[in-house]
Amino acid sequence: MSQSLSNEQQFFADIARILQTGRSQAYQAVNTAMVQTYWQLGQRIVEQEQQGEARAEYGKALITNLSRYLGDTFGKGFSVANLKNFRQLYLTYPDFDELATHCVANLSWSHVRLIMRLENPAERSYYLQEASSQNWSTRLLERNIKSDYYRRVLNHDTSVEKQFATSPEAFIKDPYVLEFLNLPSDLSGKENLLEQSLINQLQKFLLELGKGCSFVARQMRISTETSHFYVDLVFYNYLLKCFVVIDLKTEKLTHQNIGQMDMYVRMFDDLKRGEDDNPTLGIILCADKDETLVHYSVLSESKQLFASKYQTMLPTEEELAAMLEQDFQHSLGDKNE
Repeated sequence: MSQSLSNEQQFFADIARILQTGRSQAYQAVNTAMVQTYWQLGQRIVEQEQQGEARAEYGKALITNLSRYLGDTFGKGFSVANLKNFRQLYLTYPDFDELATHCVANLSWSHVRLIMRLENPAERSYYLQEASSQNWSTRLLERNIKSDYYRRVLNHDTSVEKQFATSPEAFIKDPYVLEFLNLPSDLSGKENLLEQSLINQLQKFLLELGKGCSFVARQMRISTETSHFYVDLVFYNYLLKCFVVIDLKTEKLTHQNIGQMDMYVRMFDDLKRGEDDNPTLGIILCADKDETLVHYSVLSESKQLFASKYQTMLPTEEELAAMLEQDFQHSLGDKNE
């Protein structure tokens, strides 16, 4: 009887797997067909516009008239705004293969519409790749675009190869945006509150940390023959194949913080790191930091130690731009010395 039930359960599981695979393939086929159809519509609109003598006025009237015609013929979904989006899709990606290369089958039209509005081609390429490979929802994609996820990666390079490289520099961000915690900007002396909030919102924090990260422990004890030490948060990145230890500081970065993290990383490499693991990475997540202190500390040369600021509120575009520009200027200064 038990053997019969086991066979039946396996049968049910096989049927469920076949259905799930079929639905996934159908979804991807529909996505691809939809985006390709919209691209073809955009191409045809642009070709027709180019035949007009006064292109701007002709194009405006053309899209309005086309919207009315398609609405009468096919119903809703062909507003002037939507037709302009189709047109923009073609103008942004005149070669459809560029979209197909980035596994557009995994992305909905809503994903593509958000990404195509970005001006920087390298940035568009990055978000297409990441949204597809990491299965980002449209909501998460929009949040990452607004928080400038792309530019917050340290040591950023304009080459596509460097952007997608599996290296510590392509993993660490500065700043980390933690608006999902709903905490005040000033957390001085409240490291326990910050830690608990991150644990409560662990799934969102993992998404902010980036691909490949899995949670290991909080307040992990590292013991020597004479002392016990406790690391705030420990993760393992299966892409980088290394432990990532995070120390939370709700004050401005100090020399003591850097020395403590340096010790944690050395101890982790000595006591926890496996034979196949790469060197441990240490991130000091702090409220603020002095770039001069960073420059004249072990942080400036170490490939394992990083200090990043955190933001508990989603910065405006202007604030992020100013912050990133400041960091960029500091990095230029370091390279020129």
